[in-house]
Amino acid sequence: MFERKSGLRPASKSQTALRVLVLYAHPDRNSLSGALLEAAVRGLESAGHHVDVLDLCGEHFQAAMSPAERTAYETDTPVLDPQVQRHIDLLKASDVLIAVYPTWNMGMPAILKGWIERVLVPGVGFSLDPDTNKVVSGLGHLKHLVGISTYGMPRAGVFIINDAGRRLLTRCIRAMVPNLRCRTHWLGLYGLNQAKPTQIVSFIGRVEREMAKL
Repeated sequence: MFERKSGLRPASKSQTALRVLVLYAHPDRNSLSGALLEAAVRGLESAGHHVDVLDLCGEHFQAAMSPAERTAYETDTPVLDPQVQRHIDLLKASDVLIAVYPTWNMGMPAILKGWIERVLVPGVGFSLDPDTNKVVSGLGHLKHLVGISTYGMPRAGVFIINDAGRRLLTRCIRAMVPNLRCRTHWLGLYGLNQAKPTQIVSFIGRVEREMAKL
């Protein structure tokens, strides 16, 4: 994990500075996903926001829940790993959660899916009402959920097959946010296998501009 602090200019009077947690799920920082991460950070910092980046592959985050963690999952102390606890602390301190990743096999990379399963445990992402046993949302502090991803297939093909990663972020995790004003925003580069260099450059610029307006 490396920390990025607001740098280029302060937020305008009409724009409140936010604390942003960015999840990066790609093993190569020199990839297109890495370029999208840097563009997002530039845009956020240009607006005066404080940015924390969790490079999941760079941190060697363990995707699979251990047997001990599964046993602890339904107890009052579900977090056993100090790394997971540090990520939870960053999440709880953030106003915005952003995921930057490539769509592989129509879903998130395993390391990002594993982060969701190991970090958004009971007491963090949600809890159960002791009287009714109904799920109570736990991410009320979040104001924005943002996904930035690339797809080899055109948008029509992605729609037909089902975009599991987008649905997980904008529906499942969104359901953990009781704040009705929380906004979801999706930035997808579709048809990457046939994309021209100019289209890729244009999308990188779009990511930077959109994050500057967050």
